[in-house]
Amino acid sequence: MSGPGIPSLAALLAAVLLLLCTPPPAEAAGRAATRDDPARCALPGTTGWTDEGHDTDDTVFQRPLGTIAVGMIFVDFPDAPATESPGTDSARITPGADWLWFASHGKTWLSISEHRRWVRMPHRSTDYGFARGLTHETHEAYIADAVRAADPSTDFSRYDMLYVVPTRNAAAISFTPTYLYEPGTPGVVADGNRLRWAVTFGQDMWHWDERLVGHETAHTFGLPDLYAFDAGSDAHRFVGGWDVMGLISGAGPQYLAWHAWKLGWTDDGQVACRASTGADTVRLTAVEYGGGTAMAVVRTGPTSAYVVESRRAVRADERACGTGALVYKVDSSVPTGKGPVRVMDARPDATPPSGCRPLDDAPYRAGQSFTDAAAGVRIDVLSSDGLGDTVRVTKS
Repeated sequence: MSGPGIPSLAALLAAVLLLLCTPPPAEAAGRAATRDDPARCALPGTTGWTDEGHDTDDTVFQRPLGTIAVGMIFVDFPDAPATESPGTDSARITPGADWLWFASHGKTWLSISEHRRWVRMPHRSTDYGFARGLTHETHEAYIADAVRAADPSTDFSRYDMLYVVPTRNAAAISFTPTYLYEPGTPGVVADGNRLRWAVTFGQDMWHWDERLVGHETAHTFGLPDLYAFDAGSDAHRFVGGWDVMGLISGAGPQYLAWHAWKLGWTDDGQVACRASTGADTVRLTAVEYGGGTAMAVVRTGPTSAYVVESRRAVRADERACGTGALVYKVDSSVPTGKGPVRVMDARPDATPPSGCRPLDDAPYRAGQSFTDAAAGVRIDVLSSDGLGDTVRVTKS
């Protein structure tokens, strides 16, 4: 168990290495004096929920900066009593704190306090509605029962959010949804604290790895799902394995630069914005390093933009199937699960490398260009090296 607010030794050492190894900010070659203010490329949120808008509602979502105190409780059921140690289950989850620490470039730490004892839920596992399509109300009732069961031995006033972990024997608790308190409703209150955010883990935690924590917890920060709710022939046809908000086990799970900007992990000075007609030559530092110019954005409409960022097979993306300049379209009017981000494929007719998926080899390489003539956008990759790419973005 990690102590409240104290990263593990591994996380601290890695953070020091990150500061030592991160390349210094690289300014754009031939930077234009007329480069636009980054605020002009920040899109408004329009869906009223998790979306790609820059103006995240802090009355609904929590700020992902600094230490977040997380209480972890373990539940079993009359029809599914636990036979394993709580530590067996938590070992699938707690490494996610280190993963998020690294992926946020040391900006967010989950201080997880584990209450390693099983508490018995008042109803059978099959009574909680997971098999019938969980509603907000039934999900909240599940959390309320878990909190009441654990309250005699748990001080909930200490926590910003809650992780509820069921025994592995509870097959009916099948998946892992995120809970967000709906303002104006009673919600769940314990020890004088309204529990506004929670992740209730399910049996799919045994399928995914620690990156499940990065995915579900980021919903409490306001990030949408990037996979398709309407799976069709491929649920991951929008972004492939790029960003943990898409395919959790993807080859390139580092959060997109757009998400890092939205969450406050990347500042305005790391954004090259082109909202008016013109062109910029930009030296991009690979987003995995966390320094330098993280992305170039070309604003194309009231809720849309193209983004180009550099990706390398290092750190969170060490298993990446492709490297280069990743180009994608963002539309903040598109709801979660319907493709608010869509990656542009540099090689749509190529067969992905063995063990990789479509779009995993999507990045553009030196000498390649992306063009959307209707939007008046062109992105040319001029050169590449181990630390990033130099691109020219043009809006006509």
